[in-house]
Amino acid sequence: MPNWLDVLLDCARDGEEKKVIARLTERDIEFMLSDWLSWARPDQRPPDVSQTGLAWTVWLVLGGRGAGKTRTGAEWVRGMALGLKPFTDHPVGRIALIGETQADVRDVMIEGVSGLLAVHRRDERPQWQASRRRIEWPNGAIAQTFSAEEPDGLRGPQFGAAWLDELAKWRRADETFDMLQFGLRLGQNPRQTITTTPRPIPLLKRLMADPATALSRAATRSNAYHLAPSFLDAIVKRYAGTRLGRQELEGEWIDERGDGLWSRALLERCREDATAVPPLQRLVLAIDPPASSGRLADRCGMIVAGLDCNKIVHVLADATMAQVRPHVWAARAAALYRDYQADAIVIEVNQGGEMVETVLREADPGLAIVSVRAMRGKMLRAEPVALLYEQQRVRHAGAYPELEDEMCDFGPHADGWGLSSGRSPDRLDALVWAVTALALGPKSIPRVRRL
Repeated sequence: MPNWLDVLLDCARDGEEKKVIARLTERDIEFMLSDWLSWARPDQRPPDVSQTGLAWTVWLVLGGRGAGKTRTGAEWVRGMALGLKPFTDHPVGRIALIGETQADVRDVMIEGVSGLLAVHRRDERPQWQASRRRIEWPNGAIAQTFSAEEPDGLRGPQFGAAWLDELAKWRRADETFDMLQFGLRLGQNPRQTITTTPRPIPLLKRLMADPATALSRAATRSNAYHLAPSFLDAIVKRYAGTRLGRQELEGEWIDERGDGLWSRALLERCREDATAVPPLQRLVLAIDPPASSGRLADRCGMIVAGLDCNKIVHVLADATMAQVRPHVWAARAAALYRDYQADAIVIEVNQGGEMVETVLREADPGLAIVSVRAMRGKMLRAEPVALLYEQQRVRHAGAYPELEDEMCDFGPHADGWGLSSGRSPDRLDALVWAVTALALGPKSIPRVRRL
């Protein structure tokens, strides 16, 4: 049935899809449902060497919970065992299936709703020999199962392909992975596919940096059609933007450094519901302006924060802008000042000096502006603010992923304190100015009568 999906879509446009579907046999329907490459998302398709130019040996599939990672891995193994293009040019006779435990391999990778037994048509379905811990296809291809809890189980066998599921959960990830590499020695191009929700473990970080790794990403919402709407509504609303949500729903790599001033755990303790912010006595918009504009310019850090009657600082917005000209960020700052009824705009004038205030005055002559000048290094300015977080005296009203990434990446390096990328921590600088003005600096912020 060549190009059946295009034919069905054409019929649907002509209003004939019901007649076409009514004529389909059970075998036709089974074929259509098993034609994986017609349904798969781009991130679920094996990397195309002709397009990427990458002769990959590891396909790393990072995804959120329910993003379709298991289906991706199972379909890849099916394609390798049966010799289907574009997975491979010929059947791979020996395949390794590795999960956190033998139970995980059985319950998820083999017998699960998206596992190996489920993705095959009846006429090509392999036989699962549970007592021998292996699957055998009618063409003679064999997949053996292994537990990541027993790395030595991989000594001896050899393979032409391997599927590793939820590697980031494995307690003995490095040992198991290393043992597998010695056994991947059959055929012209032994390959392995890794399907996992990312966690900041060293092995995963090394694989992501390896030029022989092809990387695919998928968020939970990418697979929304196959998930209960109530799950998406409840879980996404609860965890969106948090470290757990970004890792488990968005499939993001959430890293942090051990020598930084902030940690992910600390920020989670300082998070509050955006609707639960108490009345604020003072409110500021802090700006860390870029020294230039254009494609290579730093961002213009802009943070809105307020202080309540208990001297708790509440971070209300991260409105940082990237690569914009001064009149653009100034207009945005003036709009935020009005929208939040801020008491003042706090600006850092080390770079730009009077020009910064002039640009803001042009945007709105009525702005209350407080200029501050950095007399100490970034670390010395940030350290007292980090201490306030430790004391639970700063709260994040909601989640600010990009700001929190900078906070958790801020630490010492060869040229002093900063981000590991070498970029300026513009969001963090603006945050430090906001918190300092509200809770640490001289009480020079003018107050606006609040309704």
